[in-house]
Amino acid sequence: MRRTLLLFFVFSLLMGGCRDKDDTTEPTPSSKSISVSTTDAQSFKTSITISIYALGAYLNEYDTWGITYSETPDKSQGKDITADGTPADVTKAVSIENLKENTTYYIWAWAESDNIKRVWSSSYKTITTKNPEAVEKLGGRIMGTEYSVNYETGEASLTVNTKESVFDGNYNTFFASYDRSGTWVGYDLGEKHLIKRVGYSPRDGQEHRVQLAVIEGANKADFSDALPIHVIKNSATSGTMHYEEVKCSRAFRYVRYVGPNDARCNLAELEFHGYPAEGDDSQLYQLTNLPTAIINTANAEEITSKEVELSSNVYIITDNGTKLLATSETGVRGRGNASWDYFPKKPYRLKFKSKQSPLGAPASAKKWTLISNYGDKTLMRNILAFEVSRRVGMSYTPFCHPVDLFVNGEYRGCYQLCDQVEAASKRVDAKDGYLIEIDAYAYKEDLCFWSANGTPVTIKHPDEDEITQSQINFIQSFFNKMENAALADNFTDTDNGYRKYLDLDSFLRNIIIGEFCGNTDMLWSIYMYKDAKDGKLYTGPTWDHDLSFDNDYRSYPVNDIGDFLFCTRTQPASDAIKTVMGRIVKEDAEARKRMVELWQQIYEEGNLKDLVSYAEETALMLQESQELNFKRWQILDQKVHMNFQALGSYNAEVNFVKEYIKKRFTTLDKLIKE
Repeated sequence: MRRTLLLFFVFSLLMGGCRDKDDTTEPTPSSKSISVSTTDAQSFKTSITISIYALGAYLNEYDTWGITYSETPDKSQGKDITADGTPADVTKAVSIENLKENTTYYIWAWAESDNIKRVWSSSYKTITTKNPEAVEKLGGRIMGTEYSVNYETGEASLTVNTKESVFDGNYNTFFASYDRSGTWVGYDLGEKHLIKRVGYSPRDGQEHRVQLAVIEGANKADFSDALPIHVIKNSATSGTMHYEEVKCSRAFRYVRYVGPNDARCNLAELEFHGYPAEGDDSQLYQLTNLPTAIINTANAEEITSKEVELSSNVYIITDNGTKLLATSETGVRGRGNASWDYFPKKPYRLKFKSKQSPLGAPASAKKWTLISNYGDKTLMRNILAFEVSRRVGMSYTPFCHPVDLFVNGEYRGCYQLCDQVEAASKRVDAKDGYLIEIDAYAYKEDLCFWSANGTPVTIKHPDEDEITQSQINFIQSFFNKMENAALADNFTDTDNGYRKYLDLDSFLRNIIIGEFCGNTDMLWSIYMYKDAKDGKLYTGPTWDHDLSFDNDYRSYPVNDIGDFLFCTRTQPASDAIKTVMGRIVKEDAEARKRMVELWQQIYEEGNLKDLVSYAEETALMLQESQELNFKRWQILDQKVHMNFQALGSYNAEVNFVKEYIKKRFTTLDKLIKE
């Protein structure tokens, strides 16, 4: 038979790992030749899938075809795999299973029949199996802060201590940026990669400067979509690499190391390990058990104004890294008064482009706040006060939840994500009415007035873009009527006294909250709202408790005062309001009776008696986050803001608050009932 027919084959790979031993040209079919080609090869971890292809006349003379594969060029040592059908079928797929990873295999094609000796392809081809998820040390185009510092001259440099030094494999060279903060170094990897491991080594003698450094990835060169993939939580020894596994399923093209605040990077070596992949968001990096919040402003501009919003990408990662809230065009600006003007740890306000309910908050809204709690070394005084408000029975208590915050790649500490106090659904029930604040800082606001008795009042709703002059006149007049009625001789009159304008129960509940918590800002800031349907002013919600629970040198120790705290506060927003509160609580017998009834209900039903346990649970929740927060803000042994003491440890600060709560039950019970 036709035993001299020549077979040829060519490999065409869909994936990497294949090299030709020689170049072969697919033959032109003829009536006296047959070729068997292997095409469309795919190399996986432990398998290869190929197609064999036959050309020529007399294909029906062959009843069997297939391949032989071997780890050496000796096909006699190889293993056969017979393809389905015969060469007359023209093409068939052949799969080779159970191969070794990262191994080169030599493959021949053949055809035969019972009466025709096996005919081989003219040459072998090689395919190397390769694990597409094999972790390799990555490289790319070096990126980072442009100017380094020349320590000899103290001037900016492009030639010494440059960012290239962190990739040179030399522990004795380092990158030190000219600017002290907001500096970074990294790679453009050229395509998306899953990062599985990072390595770093600090500069010799500057081992502490890696503490709280942030390693993050992005898919935009400006890192506006960056997410953290690792935070270095402690100092590290120099002269050696420290490797950390990365658990993040999102793939990134751009990766970088962002130096901690005031550190100039001071990094000797940096490595990224991973492999090309598209990735997904099934597992993201979450710093602690608390949600991780990320703000990336446009052009990484620092947030320096309470008036100018910076368009930002904002991300919130929760549920152990399995849930992501991602927003763009979110306006971010500063907020607060003393906390903004004097604290280094700044508070912020977020305004999402569309309504959101972050962290399962009851309200779906655009505006949210990030409270810094800088002067509160327990990081929970506001959380505790809001819990007191709920248990006291206020109609609305702001939602809040602690988070770990990053801004433009820098770790900023433990913050409190909280409702914006506004008239809205699931917030203050005054959409059709008014929301005002008795506010010592009213002089800083555009929309405010002073009452006839000198009380400063800010109008919060309707806002300045919507309110009319007639509405301003109305709410100012109504507040004057309420205040004048409470200061009049007949203030207790049921029909014509202050009750005509003021809801007594909400007013008394708000006093109980302020007094129980020992809020020295109780008269400095009081929210009130008026629902047009009812017509009275309601008091609430409670707010601003960073000085509560004996955190103010001006009132410590609250439990030893011997009177209501509001009676002794030396700097109220308004002497008139201080007088109004005193008249209602101390001179109106019916109001005092009602206050006793409310307190008895709260006290005897035990609504507050397990607050110490709640504080312990909250401290446990905050434990990991507070450790990092006080590495960033090293104030546990310092008096800041209105602190009268600095106990030196987080646990000592929490225990102090717990002891205050225990004693406050007894002292407030006596004050209210006497």
